[in-house]
Amino acid sequence: MSVHLFGIRHHGPGCARSLAAALRELQPDCILVEGPPEADALAGFAARAELTPPVALLVYAPAEPRRAVFYPFAEFSPEWQALRHAADHGIDLRFCDLPQSQRFALRAAEEQALALAPAAQHPDDADADADTDTDAAPAQPEPAGGDPHADLHTDPLRWLAHAAGYGDTETWWDHLVEQRSDSLDLFAAIAEMMTALREAAGPLTDALEMKREAHMRTAIRQAVKEGRERIAVVCGAWHVPALAVLPSAKSDVDLLRGLAKEKVAATWVPWSHGRLSFASGYGAGVTAPGWYRHLWRHQDRAALHWLTAVATLLRRHDLDASSAHVIEAMRLADTLAALRERPRAGLDELMEAVRAVFCYDSDTPLQLIERALLVDEALGAVPDDVPAVPLVQDVFAQQKRLRMAVRADATDLDLDLRQPAHLEKSILLHRLALLGVPWGRQQAVRGKTGTFHELWRLAWEPEFAVDLIAASRWGGTLEAAAGSLAAERAAAVRGLPDLTALMELVLLADLREAVAPLMARIQDAGTQTSDLGLLLAALPPLVNVLRYGSARKVDTATLSHVVDGLAARACIALPYGVRGVADDAAANLLGQIIAADQALRLLQDEAHQAAWFGALGTAAASSVSHPMLSGRSARILTEHGEWSAERAAQQLALHCSYGVPPLAAAQWLEGFLQGSGALLAHSDTLWQIVNGWLLALPPDTFTELLPLLRRAVSTFSAPERRELGERAAHTGGTASGAMLTATAVDPARARRVLPILHTLLALPENVDGA
Repeated sequence: MSVHLFGIRHHGPGCARSLAAALRELQPDCILVEGPPEADALAGFAARAELTPPVALLVYAPAEPRRAVFYPFAEFSPEWQALRHAADHGIDLRFCDLPQSQRFALRAAEEQALALAPAAQHPDDADADADTDTDAAPAQPEPAGGDPHADLHTDPLRWLAHAAGYGDTETWWDHLVEQRSDSLDLFAAIAEMMTALREAAGPLTDALEMKREAHMRTAIRQAVKEGRERIAVVCGAWHVPALAVLPSAKSDVDLLRGLAKEKVAATWVPWSHGRLSFASGYGAGVTAPGWYRHLWRHQDRAALHWLTAVATLLRRHDLDASSAHVIEAMRLADTLAALRERPRAGLDELMEAVRAVFCYDSDTPLQLIERALLVDEALGAVPDDVPAVPLVQDVFAQQKRLRMAVRADATDLDLDLRQPAHLEKSILLHRLALLGVPWGRQQAVRGKTGTFHELWRLAWEPEFAVDLIAASRWGGTLEAAAGSLAAERAAAVRGLPDLTALMELVLLADLREAVAPLMARIQDAGTQTSDLGLLLAALPPLVNVLRYGSARKVDTATLSHVVDGLAARACIALPYGVRGVADDAAANLLGQIIAADQALRLLQDEAHQAAWFGALGTAAASSVSHPMLSGRSARILTEHGEWSAERAAQQLALHCSYGVPPLAAAQWLEGFLQGSGALLAHSDTLWQIVNGWLLALPPDTFTELLPLLRRAVSTFSAPERRELGERAAHTGGTASGAMLTATAVDPARARRVLPILHTLLALPENVDGA
């Protein structure tokens, strides 16, 4: 009987390569891996080709799925290589870390104790090891106060890295271990190094770490008791000294006695390289997962393959990169490594060479290289028959049926809702969004007419697996879960705008059973609401839903009645709701009036538009309306042709007269002009009134009103601002002279264009040339 300890670094290609070689030579009959024992039954899936790393073991509490932890595995993870070796050779493999059922209970007890303790006694770093449990990073003991070796617990390899002349642990470990050739002596060296470090650091003081190592030793004793001849233990390097010499079994039993347990479940879920990096907040992450995968696949000539990949990437984005660049960068990287007395060029030397040779000392190409190669975003895959809750299985089945690829990087999806398959994809995305799984984020559609197009940007996050498990309490299928959640949310929501916004989500998600009760809630809330802001805010979502009626084949007749009632009440409330309003409330109402106007235009109902214009006319003519809202009402009426330019000019002159306070005049102008300067740019009458009013302002008053005027003008488009500037620079500020000069026509040149126009418009050519 022999026990062989393999101390590894999580997600290290050098450790993974050496471990694979050691296991082939040792041929163990039992492998113990640091991980959750609850996942023992899932280890066999590692032999399946459908289980493609990066993947993660997800352990969660079924009663509260949000309480979950991930154990990620990459292609270059030593633990993954151990799983594959055991699965390929039929070797018994077990996970030997402290069960998550007990760790969940321990954390719950700690949280309860913190909640009951006085606030002054709560430590600032109470959840210092939360990332450790959440992402299954190798836990490190908390530094003890006054301990001269305290930093050994937080970063045990820092001393050795500094002694070797490296500025950080990551670079030192990368050169020492990850880039080395296969060597079975590696693990003996790691064990010796960790033994010295732990002796210098002193005994453990962290209770959780002591329990974890006690459970690992117990698992080793159990394998020995079963008569295993060659036992391989794969664990974090820090734990090797604690497992090399086994204390009495009674001491470990005493440490583990009386631990509470919670019911947990485990499954495989896809993971991504982005979630393996330090930048994601993952405690056991690596700086560049893409580089480590590259090292795993091209160890002997990794540097040359890397520079070739850089050149290929830059050429694909139309940037200069030739074979000469590759050769020069390789020489520079090797020279840097020699100057630093390193055996070979590492990532630091390669990236410095890339910056100097390929990027011409620019950061822009480096950002592209970092995103595409250093991280090299990839999403794993899991077999369809992996144990999962019914909701997760239903979502994955729909994704597969609709051929919607699940990817970690962002991809755009353009949908035409008139096509049944595209409509189903849209419904799937809306239902997931309703459940709090934003796989797709809807983008603004540009360059296409009609209401049948949706543009989505898809990006799958590994955490969505937890969100789906948490949402499974609503139902076993996506439709049932989304419908149940919508019904409960409808019962809880009170405000009319919130109800109408929920109705928009329900209809877009095609949850027909939830429509009737939600419609009744909206009708009740609408009849009891007299607040103008609530009525205006409720209109746009409902009108927006009516646009999708034909595309989604939803019966919106009842919804039309609700919209009719809300529109009528809004028109009645508008003239009174804009009176005596504070400035902050007026700013909110301004946006709601603009949105409601756009909604009613989409509705294309002549009766509603007539009532709306009548309400706006009353608000614009009233002397007690807030100036900003009065100005916007006048602007809407002018844009729709209900008011002529002369009448708008009269209102402008009235509100900018000497008897009106300058602040009120500026607010009226802001409401009238905000968003577009087209009226001001094309009307000499309006221009002269505004220009004359500004010129007549005293200097102090002009300075006081300047922020309001700048805010209004800042909403104009760049061409509008340029045209207004040209008019202001022109003598008198009128458009006539400038426009005549700019639009003067040369008859001789115009006749040369006429034949082309006749051809384009398919008109018979006039022989007289007229």
